Amino acid sequence: MPGPRLELTSLVTQVARGVRTALDQRFAELGLTSQQAGVLLHVSGGTTSPRKLADLLGTDTAGMTRLVDRLVEKDYLDRQPGSADRRAITVALTPAGRKILPAIKPIFDEVADAITAGIPAEVLPDVLKALEAMRAAVS
Repeated sequence: MPGPRLELTSLVTQVARGVRTALDQRFAELGLTSQQAGVLLHVSGGTTSPRKLADLLGTDTAGMTRLVDRLVEKDYLDRQPGSADRRAITVALTPAGRKILPAIKPIFDEVADAITAGIPAEVLPDVLKALEAMRAAVS
């Protein structure tokens, strides 16, 4: 019989898969994946370094390069030379990227509302703390 830690691991995996599926289904309507939408949202918030974006999205630099490539192809992002190091690049939203932004955040909010609907507001900080500890343990 599985113990609570094994059950927790299984549930976290199922929740992660379910959240990703729900987000990807909703973002497909916009021609985006959830990771691409996450990149656009973070860039709009001022994170322009692909390395920092990779950390925020939990991907590696090769994965981030592919994400940026696809968003450049879709004309949502531009690559720009870094100001301090010419070998480095930063990314910036294009006019098309800024235009699609208003449709992105509500989707993240709706999915977040759906997955937290059964959790009392007073315990949400504890749930968040536990998930942060789990993320730190696997990082």
